[in-house]
Amino acid sequence: MTRFFVDRGGTFTDIVAITKEEKLAQHCAKDGRFSLFTLPTKETVILFKLLSENPELYDDAVIHGIRTILGLSSNETIAPEKVSMVKMGTTVATNALLERKGDPVVLVMTQGFRDGLAIAYQHRPDIFALEIKKPSLLHCQVIEAVERIHAQGEILHPLDKEKISQDLQQAYDQGIRSVAIALMHSYRYPDHELIIAEIAQKIGFTQISRSSEVSPLIKYIYRGDTTVVDAYLSPLLRRYVDQVQRQLPGITVQFMQSHGGLVDGNHFQGRDSILSGPAGGIVGAVKTSQRAGFRNIITFDMGGTSTDVAHFNGAYERLWETEITGVRLRVPSLAIHTVAAGGGSILHFDGQRYQVGPNSAGANPGPACYRRGGPLTVTDANVMVGRLQKNYFPPVFGPEGNQPLDTNIVKEKFSDLATKIGSLTQLKSSPEEVADGFLAIAVENMANAIKKISLQRGYDLKSYTLCCFGGAGGQLVCRLGDRLGISKIFLHPYSGVLSAYGMGLAEQRALRAMTIEQSLTANNLGNLLAHYQTLETQLAETFISSYNSNNKAENSGKTPEIRRQIDLKYQGTDTSLSLDFCPDLTSLITQFTEEHQQRYGFSQTGTPLTIAAISVEYIQALDLPPEPYLPPVKQSAQPVEIAKLYGDRQWHAMPVYQRQHLASQQVIIGPAMIVESTSTIVIDSGWQAQLGQASPGKPQPCHLVLEKIVNQTKANLDLINLTNDKDEFTINVNTDNYGDSDSNQVDPVRLEIFKNLYQFIAEEMGIVLQNTASSVNIKERLDFSCAIFDANGDLVANAPHIPVHLGSMGESVKALCRDRRQQLQPGDVYLSNNPYNGGTHLPDVTVITPLFDSAGKEILFYVASRGHQADLGGITPGSMPPHSQNINQEGILFDNELLVKAGELQTEAIRNHLLNSVYPARNVEQNLADFSAQIAANQRGIMGLESMVAQYGLNIVQQYMAHVQNNAEQAVTQAIAKLKSGQFVTEMDNGIRIAVTITVNAPQGTAIIDFSGTSPQGDHNFNTPKAVVQAVVLYVFRTLVQESIPLNAGCLKPLKIIILPGCLLDPQYPAAVVAGNVETSQAIADTLYGALGCLAASQGTMNNLTFGDGQYQYYETIAGGSGAGPSFAGCDAVQTHMTNSRLTDPEILESRFPVLLEQFAIRPHSGGAGKFPGGNGIVRQFQFLQPLSVSILANRRRVAPFGLAGGEAGAVGENWLLRRSGDELRLDSCAQVDVAPGDRLMIKTPGGGGYGHRDWT
Repeated sequence: MTRFFVDRGGTFTDIVAITKEEKLAQHCAKDGRFSLFTLPTKETVILFKLLSENPELYDDAVIHGIRTILGLSSNETIAPEKVSMVKMGTTVATNALLERKGDPVVLVMTQGFRDGLAIAYQHRPDIFALEIKKPSLLHCQVIEAVERIHAQGEILHPLDKEKISQDLQQAYDQGIRSVAIALMHSYRYPDHELIIAEIAQKIGFTQISRSSEVSPLIKYIYRGDTTVVDAYLSPLLRRYVDQVQRQLPGITVQFMQSHGGLVDGNHFQGRDSILSGPAGGIVGAVKTSQRAGFRNIITFDMGGTSTDVAHFNGAYERLWETEITGVRLRVPSLAIHTVAAGGGSILHFDGQRYQVGPNSAGANPGPACYRRGGPLTVTDANVMVGRLQKNYFPPVFGPEGNQPLDTNIVKEKFSDLATKIGSLTQLKSSPEEVADGFLAIAVENMANAIKKISLQRGYDLKSYTLCCFGGAGGQLVCRLGDRLGISKIFLHPYSGVLSAYGMGLAEQRALRAMTIEQSLTANNLGNLLAHYQTLETQLAETFISSYNSNNKAENSGKTPEIRRQIDLKYQGTDTSLSLDFCPDLTSLITQFTEEHQQRYGFSQTGTPLTIAAISVEYIQALDLPPEPYLPPVKQSAQPVEIAKLYGDRQWHAMPVYQRQHLASQQVIIGPAMIVESTSTIVIDSGWQAQLGQASPGKPQPCHLVLEKIVNQTKANLDLINLTNDKDEFTINVNTDNYGDSDSNQVDPVRLEIFKNLYQFIAEEMGIVLQNTASSVNIKERLDFSCAIFDANGDLVANAPHIPVHLGSMGESVKALCRDRRQQLQPGDVYLSNNPYNGGTHLPDVTVITPLFDSAGKEILFYVASRGHQADLGGITPGSMPPHSQNINQEGILFDNELLVKAGELQTEAIRNHLLNSVYPARNVEQNLADFSAQIAANQRGIMGLESMVAQYGLNIVQQYMAHVQNNAEQAVTQAIAKLKSGQFVTEMDNGIRIAVTITVNAPQGTAIIDFSGTSPQGDHNFNTPKAVVQAVVLYVFRTLVQESIPLNAGCLKPLKIIILPGCLLDPQYPAAVVAGNVETSQAIADTLYGALGCLAASQGTMNNLTFGDGQYQYYETIAGGSGAGPSFAGCDAVQTHMTNSRLTDPEILESRFPVLLEQFAIRPHSGGAGKFPGGNGIVRQFQFLQPLSVSILANRRRVAPFGLAGGEAGAVGENWLLRRSGDELRLDSCAQVDVAPGDRLMIKTPGGGGYGHRDWT
């Protein structure tokens, strides 16, 4: 009998077979395609790797692989007498999701939310894309169920059973057989969903997915998406499982789920299948590492399409919220971070920079060396420099599937690329040097991915072992270890197929969760026991039936483990931590505080905790195969050949060893190569390899341990050099490899590496800020931005957050330089929101931290974070008054105030500043908490920059800051050269005119942006600070660049901005400015695009809505339609131009604020007509449940968003107050009203303008 463990990946399908059949083992031993190991149980392990797609030879790689190992022909039956079990991970569901090839689904949502999943959280995926592309929807039809349940369970409207039955019958008659049911607040009150499911079952639907069963957790959009995914993929999975079972009659088949547990094929659901393959890799890495004695590991799975990394220090880390291919999932999955740097990642050169990925060549055509006409990839780069040798790579290519890698085409393509690079940059690089440069970038990208799951979360990598697996991992793992400062690497003998082996090591698992959202008190803690029992009852039937159906094949005799977990968070926040449940209140609080301190660097002593959710996991351990051992080898292995390895600008001799020939005490010193049938391992200079140490009385294990050679002072081969200074390792870019550090010549490899590093630091800052902030505005709506600046205050790099922040923060930093340069000291942090001194409007508060040199004398860099405060005083809650006439009415002004002095937080001084005002802040403690979060974010940025300087040297870091800015300048210059001069005037609802003349000097690639003719400063709040104008200009011209460059000060260098004194766009104190940042900025963007003739007007407003009182303060901006362009239509219901903030999830909104969201839909026919129509706006309607003050600050209620080139204008927006009495009042663009319980507010946002005449063809 033979057991099969299979991972069908994007490029290769890996198979591990364990058999007792001697004849089968002997047959496979004669076939060079297989690698064999002997177990102490006298069983034989057979490893096999084949292409996942090879349509000329087979239809299904899994079945073909099993048949190949068994020696069967393509039409012979796989008998249960030969195979006892198959455990597998599959990409069938993932591929169907990527390619949108699931089953047709009808979605049932609560009335008013038919477009909820289409709008989602309203942000656009790429903030710099003129043509906005949202992921396509999975469902094909929506039914609105007439029903409504309040967040506290009150039935506001009973379910209309007759109507839902008619609507479902109609969908069924159209041929739809899958239904997804997602109703508001059904995670806690599922009765209406249960009724609808019963109706659907009677009609005959074969797939019925209920959100209350699929994902019973708060967040309507996430839960709705998850339910649709389940309905979309489950029928396809069932067909695939049935197909496999037909090919494997009478044989038990289990599948890996995203959370790392096996399940019987009959219970394998679409929602749990997306990370099926990668999850097997994590399980395999963890189990084998633990057996080898390694407890803290970073898993590194470099496959053909991408690289997956994960962190493990005693327990699997899981996420309950993930997003894959634009689809949101709220189900448990292993915390796997994926980066597009696999063996198949395509290599690009854009004229200045090397780029790796993100697109992949996949399995077909695959890399150039795969003999299918594919492009150059990471795999080809490894071939070019000798890290892959064709004699030791599976010969599975060509028409018959038996040819080796094509090295000739690799050399030819890299030679052509080197010639191209030389002609564009004047750098004379050899083909192998070019290939090595691309590998350096791939390593950097993978290192950044690992930092995100380790250093970014407070884990010190020095105590970790890097567990390397995947077919492509062994070639670069030493370089990755160098880059991370990890000194030990573990490679299992099955490392090339470890994801497949992980399927065989996994337990059967089942998970269930429940939203609680109650305060953490002794009483509530005690009440959880009943909830845990409910979850365990729900799990028992599925788990036990699945286990019993497979127990005949594997009888472990072990009692299932039941694991209870509790998710806690600080009150009012959304970032929870999962802890093992214990009934002791004090113990839980202590555990949470310690974990929060370790994860985020701080804790909030005294802040109440909330029980967010609880979960239960059933775990059934199964009998595991033993680890392979080697027979005693007396003589040290000799190289089978001496190959060539390129590095350090020269070729080096590299001995090649067969892994199975290594002796137990033999040490292989790099550079060297160790090969086997499923993987190639390169031991770089500065590293050594040795078989794992045997325990006393035990046979020799097969795994390899790679270790950094402590005594070696220079790694003379790699791009990454490790120097030894007082026994402390410092990682440096090897300056001997590329260019001269004192030269002005820019190395394209370093340019890409440093560009990514700067942006990575800014992204790290953003993650810290989001995780540690208190307000909904920052934590959920993500209305914040983080960036790093050079010593002059010029923007270097940012995370892609809010455009109006990114282009204007540099002015705040420069203002600090001007005003406080002589006073700045190490340990100081400043606070600023002064719109007349580099700021934008008062709610956007910028926290700035300078980084000094080691002597504390010279400022090297600045880091800054800007967050929109939910309230900062002023005459209305939310600090967005629609009719303010001076700055004092808009809130509290900070003009470079000390927030931290010499490391000490100035809490009382800031508190007094917030309170001692005519219009004081309404939630000072939340303000202080958010300021602290910004300090923490800045500190993360400081740490990142300090690390860069320590690693690469100050000279190099500062040089490449300038080079990255220059790269952006050149990209904008090239884009400007394609433009034509133009002028345009836009009128706003209040009569303001925005006029611009753009004069393009195409030969020089420069442009003058002249705002002469724009209205003067006025007695209103649409006055717009210069910093905002600069941000808009920077944004617009950045969007004209197709390449992936950071938005930085370099983008402005080819541009000259002219603003006349006294203009609306350069207001003087005490002019009101709150609308300038959010409204005038949108009009400026539209005006610039109009002058360039490249984009019709988008909605031209942010539709700012605030409501609140002394207890509640809420703020949101509402999306609308985007403008159409010369070759594309506008996008519906999306944030445009200067904002990209999210909407609060409807269920979170109703749970925290006294409102009902009654309608959340796309506004039909609001986009302007044209050859390419504009995008549609949104209809959003609230009912208020208690007296509140409501403010609207908007535009485009009178003047419509313009069309271009004959395209028609989009519809204007509308604001309606619907009184409980029945009175209806149309509000102006800017309005402030007091509402009573039962009053409603309806906002219809504008559509985008169309492009081109409708009759154009």
